[in-house]
Amino acid sequence: MAVAMTALSFSLSSVRPGSDARTHRRVGGGGRIKSGSTMKVKAMRIEKPLEELYNVGVERGVSAQRLEELGVQRWSVWKTGKCRLPWDWHVDQLVYIEEGEVRVVPEGSERFMRFVKGDLVRYPKWFEADLYFNGFYQERYRFRAYGDD
Repeated sequence: MAVAMTALSFSLSSVRPGSDARTHRRVGGGGRIKSGSTMKVKAMRIEKPLEELYNVGVERGVSAQRLEELGVQRWSVWKTGKCRLPWDWHVDQLVYIEEGEVRVVPEGSERFMRFVKGDLVRYPKWFEADLYFNGFYQERYRFRAYGDD
């Protein structure tokens, strides 16, 4: 599981009312901080992968044996060119990407997931996103019924 980590930096100050914060400094030496001094603190924010947050499943570089097991060659084909497509899923959908790539930006997010040729993606029911295609794209897809494995 890949986890994005973002470094955050902020200052904690205990400045007396009416004093100028720029004049307060940390005192060196024994590690003690005088009242009214400023100290920098670093913190890490861990962000879960979007696939995990939105319950989007992905298998990268799927084998021919796995494709045969799923019967991918019998699935419907969909193609497009360069475009942006707002989309929402009313049922679970399995997609096998045969050509191109897609960037998937979940509704309300600034981050995106990137899926490419050879990826098998499962989009969950009620998922909403904008899909960005930078060129020719072709996929095979199947809608999943309740209870399908």
